[in-house]
Amino acid sequence: MSDDNANAVDDNAVDDDVDDGNELPGAHAIDVLAYLVESIVEDPDGVEVELDDTGSRVRLNVTVSPGDMGRVIGKRGRVANAIRTVVRAAAVRDELEVDVEFVD
Repeated sequence: MSDDNANAVDDNAVDDDVDDGNELPGAHAIDVLAYLVESIVEDPDGVEVELDDTGSRVRLNVTVSPGDMGRVIGKRGRVANAIRTVVRAAAVRDELEVDVEFVD
């Protein structure tokens, strides 16, 4: 291997340590939450995810169309709890702890 090849830079390499400073806190968690809720409801355009980071933990407030709240909550809250679990796992990538609240 020549010195030119040894010092070559791989243009396809991704640097995960670069912080562009323009990303919302919890961006991955917000994206996962929006995707999950929009997949469940009948009116995906009625889904709104609001970020509230005023407390010690990031809080994601979800609002859906009135007829879709039952679908998101599920029987005995099982769907809502499953969504919370998946979103908390996604928030690990953002190095955050999040709470998900479903707002009427």
